[in-house]
Amino acid sequence: MAETTTAQAKAQLYEAFAASGKALASGKRLELLDLLAQGERTVEALAKAAGLNLTTASAHLQTLKQAGFVASRRDGVRIHYRLAGDDVAQLFALLRKVAENHQAAVPAARDAYLGQGGAAEITRQELHARVEAGEVVMLDVRPVEEYLAGHIPGAVSIPVTELAERINELPTGTEIVVYCRGEYCVMAYDAVRLLTDRGLRAIRLSDGMLEWRLADMPIDAGGLA
Repeated sequence: MAETTTAQAKAQLYEAFAASGKALASGKRLELLDLLAQGERTVEALAKAAGLNLTTASAHLQTLKQAGFVASRRDGVRIHYRLAGDDVAQLFALLRKVAENHQAAVPAARDAYLGQGGAAEITRQELHARVEAGEVVMLDVRPVEEYLAGHIPGAVSIPVTELAERINELPTGTEIVVYCRGEYCVMAYDAVRLLTDRGLRAIRLSDGMLEWRLADMPIDAGGLA
């Protein structure tokens, strides 16, 4: 009898683990986690950014909430969501790397999305040294609300959708280091290609704001630079 009870308890434990995996078994739910890694957002903002209708976005968020991955708060008629903790962001980042290393379909899908050959890049460590030396300008090409929620200190905010019109705001004699949400964020790749085509010296940070946060690097919030 004791052995059966132990086996049942073990089965229940592993089913509890599996519930977390089931909550992640949706590309759109992973995309919502990616967006929430940039900062708290309303359901409406998440739905728009992920290309979902409100009903579908709310259903996905409820699944994530039931699994303990996100938390919510109400402000009047609006509901705001955020990641339940940094460990959720770590899990999301690790899941992507494990998938890239072991899922044969990921590299091809990555290249189709980001562009084959990628763009010249610089690591966080290299960036720190060059910023200290005053050799580069940092450019954040995420939407303004994400920049305001948290950005690399000293970074200039020009969303990629506005970059072509505002390119004259950038210096022509200094290398520009571009970053966006994370390692798999297409906005930085698009921005580097645009800047390079316009004759500016541009390079991409090898990852982005997600990895910057997880590395406990300094972050500023608020005011536009």
